[in-house]
Amino acid sequence: MVKQNWDTEELIENWTLLPQELKLTKKKVGGNQIGFALLLKHFQLFAYFPEDKSSISQVVISYIASQVNLPESSYSDYDWQGRSAKVYRVEIRRLFNFKVASVQNSEEMVTWLIDEILPDEPKNEAITEFVYQRFRELQLEPPTKPQVERLIKSAISKYETDFCQQILDKLTPENIEQIDVLLSTEETESDESVEQSGKKIKMSDFAFLKTDPGAVGLGSFLTEISKLKRIRAVGLSTNFMMGKSSKLVKTYRHRAATETPYLLRQHKDSIRYSLMAAFCVQRTSEITDSLIEILTTIIKRIDNRAEKRINQELIEEFKKVSGKTNLLYRIAEVSIAEPSGVIEQVIFPVVSLKTLKDLVAEYKGTGLAYKRRVHNVMRASFANHYRRMIPQLLEVLEFRSNNDLHRPVIEALELLKKYAHSKARYYDSTEEIPIDGVLKSNAKEILMETDSDGNERINRINYEICVLKALRERLCCKEIWVVGANRYCNPDDDLPTDFETKRQIYYQALTLPEDVETFISGLQQQMEEGLEKLDKGMPRNKDVTIGGKGNKGLIRLSPFDAASDPINLRQLKGEINRLWHKTSLLDILKETDLRVDFTRKFKSMGTREILDRETLQKRLLLCLFGMGTNTGLKRINTGIDGENYQDLVYVRRRYIHKDQLRSAIAEVVNATFEIRLPHIWGEGTTTCASDSKHFGAWEQNLITQYHLRYGGRGVMIYWHVEKNSTCIYSQLKTCSSSEVSAMINGVLKHCTSMEVKKNYVDSHGQSEVAFAFTHLLGFQLMPRLKRIKVQKLYRPHAGVADAYPNLETVMTRPINWDLIRQQYDQMVKYATALRLGTAETEAILKRFSKNPFKHPTYLALMELGRVIKTIFLCQYLDSEAIRREINEGLNVVERWNGVNEFIFYGKGGELASNRLESQELSVLSLHLLQICLVYINTLMIQSVLAQKHWSKRLTARDLQAITPLIFSHVNPYGLFKLDMKERIERLSQPLVA
Repeated sequence: MVKQNWDTEELIENWTLLPQELKLTKKKVGGNQIGFALLLKHFQLFAYFPEDKSSISQVVISYIASQVNLPESSYSDYDWQGRSAKVYRVEIRRLFNFKVASVQNSEEMVTWLIDEILPDEPKNEAITEFVYQRFRELQLEPPTKPQVERLIKSAISKYETDFCQQILDKLTPENIEQIDVLLSTEETESDESVEQSGKKIKMSDFAFLKTDPGAVGLGSFLTEISKLKRIRAVGLSTNFMMGKSSKLVKTYRHRAATETPYLLRQHKDSIRYSLMAAFCVQRTSEITDSLIEILTTIIKRIDNRAEKRINQELIEEFKKVSGKTNLLYRIAEVSIAEPSGVIEQVIFPVVSLKTLKDLVAEYKGTGLAYKRRVHNVMRASFANHYRRMIPQLLEVLEFRSNNDLHRPVIEALELLKKYAHSKARYYDSTEEIPIDGVLKSNAKEILMETDSDGNERINRINYEICVLKALRERLCCKEIWVVGANRYCNPDDDLPTDFETKRQIYYQALTLPEDVETFISGLQQQMEEGLEKLDKGMPRNKDVTIGGKGNKGLIRLSPFDAASDPINLRQLKGEINRLWHKTSLLDILKETDLRVDFTRKFKSMGTREILDRETLQKRLLLCLFGMGTNTGLKRINTGIDGENYQDLVYVRRRYIHKDQLRSAIAEVVNATFEIRLPHIWGEGTTTCASDSKHFGAWEQNLITQYHLRYGGRGVMIYWHVEKNSTCIYSQLKTCSSSEVSAMINGVLKHCTSMEVKKNYVDSHGQSEVAFAFTHLLGFQLMPRLKRIKVQKLYRPHAGVADAYPNLETVMTRPINWDLIRQQYDQMVKYATALRLGTAETEAILKRFSKNPFKHPTYLALMELGRVIKTIFLCQYLDSEAIRREINEGLNVVERWNGVNEFIFYGKGGELASNRLESQELSVLSLHLLQICLVYINTLMIQSVLAQKHWSKRLTARDLQAITPLIFSHVNPYGLFKLDMKERIERLSQPLVA
């Protein structure tokens, strides 16, 4: 359907009749002129005719009527399906040289969809757009909307049927036999037991493979290895699905996970074995990733705990001695004066024995002795507990590297594997033990022992610890990768394979010049202009002070003056509270769905739906409310007639999934943008702010971590909120994972109609690499820098001294443009990978995290980031308006975070599940509930302000501070009642079709 809300500029651009078109229109009679003009402009705009009168907005009809000088009422008599309308359609098709699509054209469209679109695009909405676009390119009038839907369903059905048959043909009898064993309901010897709430629970192989990993520890590590061995027994290689649509494979994997073995056995062979093959292949990668996460965390934990223990032991004996130079002078002075004297009589009176002991303790604590003590503690922990994981680790995981520099670590792992089951204390004297590239400086001294023959030998346990630490460092930056992993796969696979053939297309998509000199000259000019403007403006800039001497200059910013209070907003909130006092939060969710119909986005993971739409809609709303408030499905079921807990669990399992929730969220966000009145909320926005909030969570999983700032275990939710308080994207992350990758991920993957041009972040969301990638991706990173005083400005050119006299104390070295010049193509390739989503954002950025191994592209990204950051700092320091803009944007995120606790009140606001999927669904349901609140509040505010006594009452400050994030009129508690026939009254906006 054509959108209902058109502003003046859109009407002029899309619905204005040109002189020749107006001449054709005037040849018609009476109301037929309006009808013909609507058909003409609609076909010109969309390449198909509207299906009925209701498809056209009244605003458009009025605009067309005004152009042909006829009253709107004359259009009411126009027969949309009459003989005149049919003649007009033929005339318009002939005018644009279009034909009506035939049956053969539809069959060709099905073939085109199967070959070109379906392998990469599984969403029906996007496929529909491609179909209409294709018909337009072929100059064919598409069939009716129901016929197009049937055409798409036919293409999808044929594509998936072919996919399933190809998978079945590829499976060997041994593969099929092992899959049947997995789906067997009979308990076998390989049935596993897992611990839940302190009890051992027996489960089938298939159920065991679906479980998430537990808390980091040796037990979880060994359990994941058991899963990996069991799933590999099916016999599917890591590249079994190569050449198949990754999105379809992912869909089949999730569908298999939602069904029981009994339901899976009811499918015909091609579907059953395709579902299970997709599950096994994807689950293998997921388990491998989990194993590596547990491994790297264990290695880090052993090291950290050893250091912590030694630090506690040294806390009494270790005391940093001040004035060591003066003490040395006094000792030297008395020693020269009495060179033959007794130490106790000459030196102790000057420097006490206790002070000298403190000096010795300090030396031991900071030198090799300290490292040796830490290593001894690590060795004890590793040898007595964790060492047993080495043989199994090296048996199931295959490590590789694309860089010869890290070949010694691979060779060291091969050596560990060779001696995995040996009880020898030392390696054989004939073995070549990799040292360089594996051990750090001074580490060899710690590892060496003297054997019974008096020879120095490397202890195996010591060496294993060092190899694992070296492995962890390289895994974290993907210099070493793992066969069969997803996040830790070959880093070359993260990049688009067709970059060389589509190089020009990819550069155009990023709006970047192919010529690196053009790219560099533009940046140099921006740097020069920014530095020059800041330098000249410093004498007049009263809010920024640059002081200090040499290269130790400090930047100081004056705090903002307090803004005046918005005088009318309290009365506005009071009016809303009076009109809609104690509105149920469940009613807000229901009203939004009745207007937006976001529940249509929730489709069954199966091939058919047996629930009628009305019943399903009601149960979906109850499930979403229960998860979004964290009260749970059992409690939300209380007081709802005709519903029971089992029904809600069924709907939750079969219909509510992450991708569908994101689509529903995007639907509400876009609807909010549509209903906004520009004179209240301003014109469409392109600015967004992002930040994270800590939520408590159960800890028997990999994502929950301890957070020092909040003093407890939990997870972080990272929000992207535009300036009028609508959150466009949310994601669950660990406390230690990169906020930079979360920031970039949200800007790239939000599925709303908003185009983000600026993104405000706090200090944690920025880095030099972040500045580089955001520039390459086409949006501006604008952080509020916490340590602004120590920031430095880079010079655009070398050899230009005193070019910026007012900035000299904060200027540093010139930019190395050659580094950017050499790696430009590689940087664009990684930016393209981020844009296309060829791999997870965090997986790609792992290679560019802080690590001892400086990848050439990483160095170039750092240098480019320094360029962009210098340009930003010049703007930030020169303009108070920019600083205020960033501050206000981040305040919006803080307000959004404040409402989280009001809505997510159940179970003390803690994510009460150890399953990652359940945690993600709770977060997304909270997101959906909160933007539904924003949507309804937007309507309420606009309804109040439409009253005469509110006309022109709001001041500029009121409009600046107005927000739909208010909840004093909302009641989230009490007895839950859901009547689909009751509506929230006095909301002025019509329903969105």
